[in-house]
Amino acid sequence: MRLGVLDVGSNTVHLLVMDAHPGARPLPAHSHKAELRLAELLDGAGAIGSEGVDRLIAVVKEALEAAEDKGVEDVLPFATSAVREATNADEVLARVAEATGVRLQVLSGADEARLTFLAARRWFGWSAGKLLVLDIGGGSLEIAYGMDEEPDTAVSLPLGAGRLTGSWLLGDPPDAAEVRALRRHVRAEIARTVGDFSRHGAPDHVVATSKTFKQLARITGAARSAEGPYVERRLTRRALVEWVPKLAAMTTEERAGLPGVSEGRAGQLPAGALVAEAALDLFGVEQLEICPWALREGVILRRLDHLPT
Repeated sequence: MRLGVLDVGSNTVHLLVMDAHPGARPLPAHSHKAELRLAELLDGAGAIGSEGVDRLIAVVKEALEAAEDKGVEDVLPFATSAVREATNADEVLARVAEATGVRLQVLSGADEARLTFLAARRWFGWSAGKLLVLDIGGGSLEIAYGMDEEPDTAVSLPLGAGRLTGSWLLGDPPDAAEVRALRRHVRAEIARTVGDFSRHGAPDHVVATSKTFKQLARITGAARSAEGPYVERRLTRRALVEWVPKLAAMTTEERAGLPGVSEGRAGQLPAGALVAEAALDLFGVEQLEICPWALREGVILRRLDHLPT
């Protein structure tokens, strides 16, 4: 069957169309993406304003039209941290449902971590052993660890690249004091969780998903996305230590000129790099592997698991 996953994230609204059936690997058929940056549309009270909701409704309608054009049988719609943490989330969900017929499922941070972990487990298989999975989104950082398809420990921290950029890194390039303050904040937040994971022992394999990690891997020498999903891509802590100050010293325009860095994400890259470096350092990870599957694939896989065979 042809399924669509509609992901209303902090940065983008992304429709991923996949051909899938139980027992088989889901195959991507189409991608429709719109930059919305919901996390930046919150007002002083933490609510998504009327204009932001109108833009969200318009983008969801466009995605539904794209799904219909591609012959999608069923759309699985969900929202993550930007909607989850909006003070008027219920109102936003109601307006979207009334205008589009789409009832967004709001995933908790732990749900995000678990579904992303499932996708990574299915991609790497049982031979990968104990997995540690890291995912930096626009609004949050998800960390999950385990031996099975359900992680033993999964947490979500408010350390998304978009959120941190808007709150901490105000200059272009950011001031050195801003960068230093954010570095302290990020490391303190992550350090609180390390004990929850270390009691399970060292992971056998560390992987990362998300656009932030993919871009960091690319600028530090990993293969281009055009070379396909089966090319091994790695990111080392040593490379991050070298690149974090470079990225912080660049303007957004300069970062956008780096290989693999999109114009829309260039402004968030220093914050994302600080989170990535801190996570690898505090968890004692020297290198990790980039996983091409993430949350959207996890949603598809969970749906397939519940289909009758």
